[in-house]
Amino acid sequence: MSTSSELLTVEPLDLQFPFELKKQISCSLYLTNKTDNNVAFKVKTTNPKKYCVRPNTGVVLPRSTCEVLVTMQAQKEAPSDMQCKDKFLLQGVIASPGVTAKEVTPEMFSKEAGHLVEETKLKVTYVAPPRPPSPVHEGSEEGSSPRASVSDNGHGSDFSFQRFSVDKGEPQENTSEARALITKLTEEKQSAMQLNNRLQRELDQLRRESKKSQSGGIPFMYVLLVGLIGLILGYIMKRT
Repeated sequence: MSTSSELLTVEPLDLQFPFELKKQISCSLYLTNKTDNNVAFKVKTTNPKKYCVRPNTGVVLPRSTCEVLVTMQAQKEAPSDMQCKDKFLLQGVIASPGVTAKEVTPEMFSKEAGHLVEETKLKVTYVAPPRPPSPVHEGSEEGSSPRASVSDNGHGSDFSFQRFSVDKGEPQENTSEARALITKLTEEKQSAMQLNNRLQRELDQLRRESKKSQSGGIPFMYVLLVGLIGLILGYIMKRT
């Protein structure tokens, strides 16, 4: 909110301070010169010990804007009704060309001396300080999804929980399949080893019988069994 005048436009008219105990709080005041002349200003307050105004006097150049910083000193107690009765008064007067801020004097704002002084009244309002964001709990109870408590419309929570459950179940299924495959391979290996042992015994028997043979030749069954054993051993090596 601002006010329109012949010399200066003041914004805002309501100085709002987010009140916090034991903390300095600042508020900016903007003065805009509407004329083609230099305008000297002065800021007064009903409670000068409570506020620090920088600068409290100065010059606004033609068609330009000046910022004034009003700082409320740290307060030890808060008013019961959070109402503030402090007031500010901004005075403006046309100054001579080339005048500087150091050359501004209290006599320039004296109405008794015939100076045309423009005045704007400002009030002070306490507002509640901004609330910090609510903390987000990263965990949840009884094994639910950590993202279940973060949801915009209520549906996101259920979806996150379901997806978490599916992801959690997949490793168990893969483990069961792997175990079944290992068991099957183990059984096949044992069967192959039993068959190999039986064939080995038969081969030993054929060897003994061949030694007794006078012809000294190798029987056809002996050759066949040797080839069969080789095939079985090759099959076992590939499976394991």
